[in-house]
Amino acid sequence: MTDSIAKAAGAGTTFAGTVRETVARTVVGQEVVVERILIALLTGGHLLLEGVPGIAKTLLVQTVGRAIDLEFKRIQFTIDLLPSDVVGSEILDSATGSFRIHKGPIFTNLLLADEINRASPKVQSALLEGMQERKVSIGDTTHELPAPFLVIATQNPVEQAGTFELPEAQLDRFMMRHQLSYPTQEQETEVVRRGLELKLKRQGEGAVPMTAFDAIDDSSPFHVRDLTAAMESVLQVHVSDVFMRDCVELATLTRSHPDIELGCSPRAAISLVQASRARAFIHGRDYAIPEDFLALAEDVVLHRMRLTYEALAQGRRGEDVLAEILTALA
Repeated sequence: MTDSIAKAAGAGTTFAGTVRETVARTVVGQEVVVERILIALLTGGHLLLEGVPGIAKTLLVQTVGRAIDLEFKRIQFTIDLLPSDVVGSEILDSATGSFRIHKGPIFTNLLLADEINRASPKVQSALLEGMQERKVSIGDTTHELPAPFLVIATQNPVEQAGTFELPEAQLDRFMMRHQLSYPTQEQETEVVRRGLELKLKRQGEGAVPMTAFDAIDDSSPFHVRDLTAAMESVLQVHVSDVFMRDCVELATLTRSHPDIELGCSPRAAISLVQASRARAFIHGRDYAIPEDFLALAEDVVLHRMRLTYEALAQGRRGEDVLAEILTALA
């Protein structure tokens, strides 16, 4: 390992470790989710988080954004949301008689699309251009989005009333989909303890109880330039020809498996390689190893697969089919 690469690898553990320490001051546990968010930030990929309400999805994303001093905006997706509420619109200026551009909340570094599956497909498709091309069209004008730009969306996998299933074209644009779980009993006890330590937030002569969002540390150990330097270091992580071949073969096998109706696009192999490089960097390595491949396969591949009706009727799960494919690759 050369001195420059060794220095970059050490910077990866320092960067990830500092962000994790900053997040841990506000959010208890969820280390794997923090790693997935860091991978998304380091690769410019988008992330879909699934989990029941109340397990700190929104708090976690906002805390990571503060740790790197990124501009953060949140959209609460609802049934009556319009595309213009996301990307912006042209507004007639009565004083001048001309139109001016009102930019929507998509013009930010870190966009949290909260409960994305509650918006209509028309609104969901308004994100597609921005997620893929990092630009949006308002009227006849195309506008570049800020750099970096990242969409982290959340959805509740349990409650289906008043929701719309995300189309395959949009799911494919998410580099990863990660499912959050409940905290352990010890972690939940710590969450309750921290809640008891929150004070009152005074407003004039009145006051309201503080929430966990009020406890987020405003100090940012990193800035956008630090994230940019880390992204450049990720590009130096070595990926062998064998590793790339395994990623491509995994995507190919999903298209020929008898239990899979819709397999992965080439974007899955690209995402798996990129995510593995970022994970290697976070763990202080200058090369990707099979451990990276196996740790990320579910998050990168599962949301791009659709099982056949017959397989679903037999009780087959995507996780089981993917495990069979990974075994065949071993």
